[in-house]
Amino acid sequence: MKIAVIGQSLFGQEVYKELRKEGHTIVGVFTIPDKDGKADPLGQNRSDPGHDEGKCFTTSSQDFMILGCRIKSREGNLPKEFPRLNLNVMPFCSQFIPMEVIDHPKHGSIIYHPSLLPLSSRPRTLIHGDKKGGFTVFWADDGLDTGPVLLQRECDVEPNDTVNTIYKRFLFPEGVKGTVEAVRLIAQGKAPRIPQPEEGATYECIQKKDNAKIDWNQSAEALHNWIRGNDKVPGAWAEVDGQKVTFYGSSLVDNGTTANGQPLDIPGASRPGLVTKSGLVLFGNDGKALLVKNLQFEDGKMIAAAQYFRSGSSAAVELTEEEKAFAVWQSILTNVAQIEDSTDFFKSGAASMDVVRLVEEVKLRASSCQLQNEDVYMNTSFQDFIQMCVRKLRGEDDEEELVVDYVEKNINNMTVKMPHQLFINGEFVDAEGGKTYKTINPTDGTAICDVSLAQISDVDKAVAAAKEAFEEGEWGKMNPRDRGRLIHKLADLMEEHQEELATIEAIDSGAVYTLALKTHVGMSIQTFRYFAGWCDKIQWEKLQRPHFYFQGQCHCSYVVCAIVIPWNYPLMMLAWKTAACLAAGNTVVLKPAQVTPLTAVKFAELAARAGFPKGVINILPGSGSLVGQRLSDHPDVRKLGFTGSTEIGKHIMKSCAVSNVKKVSLELGGKSPLIIFSDCDMDKAVRMGMSSVFFNKGENCIAAGRLFVEESIHDQFVKRVVEEMKKMRIGDPLDRSTDHGPQNHKAHLDKLVEYCQTGVKEGATLVCGGKQVQRPGFFFEPTLFTDVQDHMYIAQEESFGPVMIISKFKSGEVDDVLRRANATEYGLASGVFTRDISKALYVSERLNAGTVFVNTYNKTDVAAPFGGFKQSGFGKDLGEQSCRTKFTSGV
Repeated sequence: MKIAVIGQSLFGQEVYKELRKEGHTIVGVFTIPDKDGKADPLGQNRSDPGHDEGKCFTTSSQDFMILGCRIKSREGNLPKEFPRLNLNVMPFCSQFIPMEVIDHPKHGSIIYHPSLLPLSSRPRTLIHGDKKGGFTVFWADDGLDTGPVLLQRECDVEPNDTVNTIYKRFLFPEGVKGTVEAVRLIAQGKAPRIPQPEEGATYECIQKKDNAKIDWNQSAEALHNWIRGNDKVPGAWAEVDGQKVTFYGSSLVDNGTTANGQPLDIPGASRPGLVTKSGLVLFGNDGKALLVKNLQFEDGKMIAAAQYFRSGSSAAVELTEEEKAFAVWQSILTNVAQIEDSTDFFKSGAASMDVVRLVEEVKLRASSCQLQNEDVYMNTSFQDFIQMCVRKLRGEDDEEELVVDYVEKNINNMTVKMPHQLFINGEFVDAEGGKTYKTINPTDGTAICDVSLAQISDVDKAVAAAKEAFEEGEWGKMNPRDRGRLIHKLADLMEEHQEELATIEAIDSGAVYTLALKTHVGMSIQTFRYFAGWCDKIQWEKLQRPHFYFQGQCHCSYVVCAIVIPWNYPLMMLAWKTAACLAAGNTVVLKPAQVTPLTAVKFAELAARAGFPKGVINILPGSGSLVGQRLSDHPDVRKLGFTGSTEIGKHIMKSCAVSNVKKVSLELGGKSPLIIFSDCDMDKAVRMGMSSVFFNKGENCIAAGRLFVEESIHDQFVKRVVEEMKKMRIGDPLDRSTDHGPQNHKAHLDKLVEYCQTGVKEGATLVCGGKQVQRPGFFFEPTLFTDVQDHMYIAQEESFGPVMIISKFKSGEVDDVLRRANATEYGLASGVFTRDISKALYVSERLNAGTVFVNTYNKTDVAAPFGGFKQSGFGKDLGEQSCRTKFTSGV
């Protein structure tokens, strides 16, 4: 069809593009005049070579005008192209188009309206607290949105939705599709004309500023609806301190969550508001509360509500010559001859795209000055903007200080400062009801400190914060490269604090300090550095939905990812999963193991100091049955990553399926076989065989759960292993001479004792060890069993401790030992020692495990994907695959 597009904005531009893709001919484009030398997005198509006639009409050519004026040429006639039209399409178009224009095309005109007619205004939906919203495409007539309905689409309205959130989530993307679909129905002769019912029609006029004054004699929900319904235009306002103040960014809050703040008297309100670090808390006549984030004064200046009593209190700072380099407005506001201190960015013609450009220009000049779009909107004059930039650069920007209630210990020749509360929405907070539990040092069994114990309500708050951080906060809009810079900065801070982190890991989990420094902490830092580099390199051509693009980058993350990690590598498991989630643009709610929470909450502190926006990272120490279960069940969690036992993994997988079919990745138990052939390098096989079992006290998911040693070298291998075991030093993990620290917690120690007793009862030969060490703490001797038969419990089940299980196999029976090695429900890792490369490749190809080590063991790498088969789980940590699986379209 031959179509004229009459309207404005990015929405109109997208409709125009999609109509072109459908094969329609756009004969004319009519939009508003250029403002300050800048064309409306729809008007940018004026020189589009795709038009059949090679031209299109816009008001910027001064030939036609709309929105308050009749569409006429200078001679007073309709454009000569109009007689050839089939249809006028008017996205977001005004009612002031003359009827001769509306009726002239063969099929008349259609209009997109962002509400469900006959309720005629989009803000009305929010003001009245409607549970449904949506849009209508209707046939234009001589009334105000009174024409017959062609097509309608609806969506749910959430309690804290605003005009902006509904627009971004539904009205814009689905509205473009709906408008194009309406044109398609017209072209097919299938477009209905459904008369609008008069009953129930409101046809309320557009809100004006005078009508938007707040009536405080209402419930908190009604006040919230009024503020969000008038946001952003015209803005709900009230008299405060003798001046008109407009309120933006309202959300309902729980009565019990309002923090202490400075009272603010508001005439007519049932009680004073509270200026808190989260914003301005207001109260309805029912005693319930709402939170407002931003305020705007009569002079147009907007501030964060939390800054109300500090606004305007800072004196201007004197700029150095280097700081004057922030004067980048001239290159953006090319229509302004001279930039003065009073020059206003938006009154000079800047649009939303210019905001993005300005933020990026500043980052190029000073990467440490991390601006957000909101910083521009709240500092619209040139002087305010420059002052804000310089204060940020100097660290004088009055940002809210991170409040941390540390537990301090003088240990390991340093003062260790440990947070011990939940970390939700950028703050350390107590659990609901102030509930706590004691975390225990496994070296001596003493309590380290009381840790906040998360409750279900805390989980819900953390998930809500994570969701808002993506959908409403800066994280969801952040450029991938900026995400990478933040993750790099976090890695730098972790490196600065690596000795402190390793010390906390040692006293909380029993990890030997030197191992914790190299592996627990060292590999965690490497992991964050690695995934920082992936932020802007996740490309669509290798994914399953190649029709979605966002500046060449994938923009289809899960949003909220839940992570549940075990107690054997508390920090490293956090890093393996969290780094990939963040690189892919997700937000995170993480539950550390209840017995080892301290490095996770220390990590939260470092993330906050690195500058991660509120809500992106949330840490919830607590029980698996409560916190882990709620995360599995939560409808707003779309991906869950779990490392732990197979039994719990099965339960989590079931809960994820029943709740909302959320995707899940599982790294579960293992019984990894290590096959040692007689032609091996014996010294290396003994050394690495010891490491394969006793590394990290045997609390290692890929530990060699069973060694198969060729018969001809069996006795020699066992003798050498026993000699090495006698040299192992058991003791305090902070002692640099210690080889073998305590088991992680008492319950695990008891299971190890029972495990070894079962092996003895079944007839396996206990060569050495098998007992709890009689000293304070949870120490267990390195243990060796031989003569282990395939049917035995200890041959089939994981010990997750320092227990070496050795079975012999006959020389030359490669396929038989492979059969025995694969005769397990697990498939996480495996290994082979031989000098024969052909044999090594043959065995490697036939071992059913996610990882096969050849002439080595435990050599994981951040770039190599890690995961198992069968009941060892599915999904990958580390490597490129890990980053991709954090997207909804990942492999």
